[in-house]
Amino acid sequence: MGDLEIRPTTAEDIPAVVAMLADDPLGAQRESPGDLGPYMAAFERLRADPNQHLVVAVREGRVVGTLQLTIVPGLSRRGAIRSIVEGVRVHGDERGSGLGTQLIEWAIDESRRQGCHLVQLTSDKTRTDAHRFYERLGFSASHTGFKLQL
Repeated sequence: MGDLEIRPTTAEDIPAVVAMLADDPLGAQRESPGDLGPYMAAFERLRADPNQHLVVAVREGRVVGTLQLTIVPGLSRRGAIRSIVEGVRVHGDERGSGLGTQLIEWAIDESRRQGCHLVQLTSDKTRTDAHRFYERLGFSASHTGFKLQL
C-alpha cells in the first residue's frame, strides 16, 4: 500500500466521502449519495466553523477514509475542552489495513494539540466490531448515550 495522507476534506472529496458513509447497512438506510446538495451545504457549514475538522485519508490519489473531529469547549471538568469523533469510515478495500487506527490516532493527536482533556465518540449498538476496535485503542464504554430524532 502506498503512502497515506490525512488532510482536510475538499469539495471534490465529498462524493467519495458520502459513498463511504452510505456503504454499510446503517448508512444505506440514511444516506443519499445520488443527491449531493445537502452534503455540499453541510460541508460549507463545517468549513466555516473553526471547531470542525472534516478530514480524509488519501492513498495514491484516492480517498480511502474519513472522519469528523469536533472541538467542544465546556464548563464541566474544570472548564475542559473535549473532542467528539464522528463519521469514521474506511473504504471497503482498506478495511483491516490499519487505516482506521491511523485515523483515530490522528484524531487523538489533533485533540491533544487543541488542548482537549477528553476524546469521546458514540457507536451504534449494532456495530460490535467497531466497539472492539475502539476498545483496542483505549476507549472505554463508560457511558450510555441517548439520541432524540427530530
